Formats: sequence, structure tokens, C-alpha cells
Amino acid sequence: MPHPALAWRNAVFAMFFIAGLWSASWVARVPAVRDGLSLSTAEVGFLIFGMSAGSVLGLVAASWMLARLGARRSMLTSVTIAAVGLAGVGVGASLVNSAVFVFCALALVGLGMGSVDVVMNVEGAAAEREIGKTLMPLMHACFSLGTVAGALLGAGASAVGMPVGWHLLVIAVVVLVTAAIAVRYVPHRAELGDDPSAPRQAEEPAITWRERLRANLMVWRDLSVLLIGVIVLGMSFAEGSANDWLALAAVDGHGMSNTAGAVVFGVFVAAMTVGRLVGGPLIDRFGRVPVLRACAALGIVGLLAFILAPTGWLLFAGTVLWGLGASLGFPVGMSAAADDTRNAAARVSAVAIIGYCAFLVGPPLLGVLGQHFGILNALYLVLVLMVLAGLAAPAARERARYRSTENFPKTSL
Repeated sequence: MPHPALAWRNAVFAMFFIAGLWSASWVARVPAVRDGLSLSTAEVGFLIFGMSAGSVLGLVAASWMLARLGARRSMLTSVTIAAVGLAGVGVGASLVNSAVFVFCALALVGLGMGSVDVVMNVEGAAAEREIGKTLMPLMHACFSLGTVAGALLGAGASAVGMPVGWHLLVIAVVVLVTAAIAVRYVPHRAELGDDPSAPRQAEEPAITWRERLRANLMVWRDLSVLLIGVIVLGMSFAEGSANDWLALAAVDGHGMSNTAGAVVFGVFVAAMTVGRLVGGPLIDRFGRVPVLRACAALGIVGLLAFILAPTGWLLFAGTVLWGLGASLGFPVGMSAAADDTRNAAARVSAVAIIGYCAFLVGPPLLGVLGQHFGILNALYLVLVLMVLAGLAAPAARERARYRSTENFPKTSL
């Protein structure tokens, strides 16, 4: 049997992977859902808003769930909500044929996604502290691998004519079964209030979940949390803007073909993945602050190269640097937020909410700016936020050395 800390790590890896899997599975079938419901582009945007709104609610609810349910039950509850929603999307598109039904189902998917995102980041940060290595970038790389798997499976299902309903139902079952197995290796932890056997001094009063929740909300007054949020905001904005606008900026801003624009986006995603795969060892060797500053510098240079590129090769080089620069902000921000183990869940939740604002507000904001000033000029906003992220990098400095796994508590199975 693997060491409990390694089993814990692998369980979190699995949670990140299935989160990416169900996200990409829905995205891959958006055209089929649109065609099945005969929706316009604006109506598809309305459906996607349902998922975004659910995600925000999930982020807000995550602190309450952790305080009330603990990590294991919070993750399983969140995944169950998302799986029900994913299956509901298939039912709404294939059987009920109702856009309103699909909207509600996507809200459930978003609710589960937002809440589990916080919990699995809290657990990931705790696991990497116990193991003594920086693992959060690799965990986020697992999410990326899950999206690749989901996209490929979605493309395959579409190619063989598999109905959306059956496809998403199968994915929902796989996700739920995987989560049910994985959470068995997540330990009960006293600081989350989910370990009834945790020793407590006789004179020490029990802390209720309401008191934990009240303490969780106080983290919004912590300047260090807000500064870490600036790091995550800037780099998440750089990531989200590329996901939504990079291909179009290459086509409309630089006159490339649609195919070349798609290739540019593929280069960005590949650079992001590479950055997250190699980021952990670099952080362990040089520390968070130098690596974050280097990422910010790479991102700034890459954005300038992309915006001003007079030649194709410089555009691609800028895209690579942009991807590398944006790759570590979110995972490192989650690790830094979780350094204070007493309020790890609340701090991660607060930073995640700030980061998700970039994903939710960024695309439409860049669209408005692009309409008035041109899409390439709109990207200067991303550059400014990347500069702010680099300046805020010291807020992510490690608070303490990692603990050894020798004193790791046995996992309750």
C-alpha cells in the first residue's frame, strides 16, 4: 500500500483530472447542444452564463461546506452536484429539448465546479506541505490533462454519432465513481473540524462549524490574502484572455488564417502545460517569489512580442513566453493562500474568488475594449495586470518549511 501522504496526493491528482474531464466534456459538445436546441449564439451565451453564475455560488459556498462537512464530504458532495448537472445537460439537450432545463443543469455543473475547486486546492496545498515538495503546479497540469482527455472523448463521441445525453451520462458516472474512490484516501483533519477522534485538551472548548465559518469570513480583512489575490488575478487574466481571444487576435490583429490562429492557441496551451510540469522543481530550488517574478517578466515580454510582432516567428515566440508566464500564477497563489493552515480553506476560497473574477469578467471586458480600440490594443490591459502581479509577488513568500512525512497521520479509510 502506498504511503498515506502519497495516496492523499494521488487522490487530489484524480480530483483535478476529473474536474478537467467533465469541464471539457461539456465544452466539446456545445455545438451539438446548440444544434439540438436550435439556439442562436446569444442564447448559447445565456446558457454559459448559467454555468458561470453557478461557479460563483460554488466558490462562495465552499467555505461553508468545508466548515460544515469537512474535506471528504465536501468534495464528494460537490462532484455529485456537478455529475447530476452534467447528466442533466444531456437530458435537457437530448430528451427534454429545453434550453431552460439545460441552463439549470449547467448552473449545477458550475456550482459543483466552483466548490470542489476550492476544496481540492486546499487539500492539494496541505498534501504538498506534508510531502515536502511543490506539487500544486503539477496538480493543475492534471486538470489540463483532464481537459485534453475530455476534448478527445467528446470529439470521438461526436464522430461516431453518440447522442449528447448518453455521452454526458457516461462521463458523469465515471466522474462520480472516481471521486467516491479517491476521497477515501483524503485524511480527516482536525483543523477542518471533520476528525471526531482528534485529541483536544479538556479545557479547550469545541469549535462549532458556525464559529469556523465566522473566522473564515474574516480573511477578507487580511492584506496578504488580497495581495496574493492580485497575483492570481493578473496571471489568471493573462490565461483567460488567451483562452478566449488569442486565436482571434492572431487572425484579426495579425492577418493570420483561421487554421494558423488555432495553431497559435495550441502553442499557448502547450506552453502553459510545460510551465506547470516544470514549475514545481523550480519553485523548490529558487523559491516562489523569484519564480513568480520571472513568470511575470516572461509574460510581459511575451505579450509585448505578440502585440507588436512584425513577423510570424516573433508572434509564436511571444505566445510561448506568454503561456509560460501565465502558467504558475493560479497554482502558486493557491499554495501561498493555504500556508496559514488555521484558515486555509477560507484563504484559498477568497483568492480563488478573486482569480475567477478574471475568468468571468475578463473575456467580455476585453471584447468591449477590442471593439473600441482593436483587440491587440486591448491586450495592453493584460500586460498592466501582469506587471501588478509581478509587483505583488513577495506576498507569496513561503511562511515555513515543509513538514516531513514521517509525522503524517494515518489516513482513516
